[in-house]
Amino acid sequence: MYLIDLKRDGQRIYDGSLALAAQVYAQSHIFLDEDILFPYMCDPKVEIGKYQNARAEVNQDYIDQENIQVVRRDTGGGAVYCDRGAINVCFLADHKSNDLFGNFEKMYQPGIKALEDMGVQGLHTKGRNDMYLGDKKVSGAAMTLVGDRVYGGFSLLFDIDAEAMVKALNPNQKKIISKGIKSVKSRVAPIRPALAPEFQVMSMDELFEALVCRLFGVENFGQIKQYELTEEDWQGIDQLAKEKYKNWDWNYGKAPQYTYNRDDHFDQVGTVEISIEVEEGKISHCKIWGDFFGQADIAELEKQLIGVKMRRDDLLKALEKVQLENYISHMTPELLVDLILS
Repeated sequence: MYLIDLKRDGQRIYDGSLALAAQVYAQSHIFLDEDILFPYMCDPKVEIGKYQNARAEVNQDYIDQENIQVVRRDTGGGAVYCDRGAINVCFLADHKSNDLFGNFEKMYQPGIKALEDMGVQGLHTKGRNDMYLGDKKVSGAAMTLVGDRVYGGFSLLFDIDAEAMVKALNPNQKKIISKGIKSVKSRVAPIRPALAPEFQVMSMDELFEALVCRLFGVENFGQIKQYELTEEDWQGIDQLAKEKYKNWDWNYGKAPQYTYNRDDHFDQVGTVEISIEVEEGKISHCKIWGDFFGQADIAELEKQLIGVKMRRDDLLKALEKVQLENYISHMTPELLVDLILS
């Protein structure tokens, strides 16, 4: 088995979109004589499933405030939050030489053995694709077939930022954040406290190398057989990330068509209600009404918003073209955009 360590110029990469691009790039460009393992950690990101509506899955205000990546993967499933407190173990394995596909218990076995070597006791699989430590979830897994290879992986939650996890996901729970944190803590557990004492004090980078060594059955990182990404590989990965996993049109624009309504009351303005239909991440229909005052035909303002991407900079730029107060007295572009994106 080969290791692909996500390093560039000797420095480990923590960009979640590049990690995903590297794995997808390898599926069609890197073929070796043995299976490939891609362990990685990443800065805070929310990864959503292929068929999900990003705006329905994330708290966009918090995402923007904390500069958290949103990345759409190529496979289904739900939204997950991860950061440098988790180690993600992904792989490409030959389908013909094993019975791995669909067998999550077998997929987890190397991870369970590695963690047991690090002192963790009580690990077991549960349900279709989860791993538990006692009665608390510590990992979720997924896999699919890509040609003649199984592509899959699982995350290991060594440390959990429950507050960030709850705030980043499920925007409808903004008003019950504290309850959400308690719910996460009651269902999910960090692995670190279950490690042997000598591992509990390690940094995440040290735990990363300790875990990977045990997955490969070696004593030190230098003994692992590695495939080093070439400059040509990185050019392909960069291009894929730019065109897809860092591209707003893929991450947000690929959301299914949806409709939503927003309303709020503003001092000096009055109540403003807005109904919007969104298709491919852009406003396809807009209707504004309320008890506000204005001189110009509101239909002209609604028309200006058609075709605009549902992101702050684009909406503000579109509103620069109109005298907003002619349509809604005392309304500012910032307030209207806040309402649209709320």
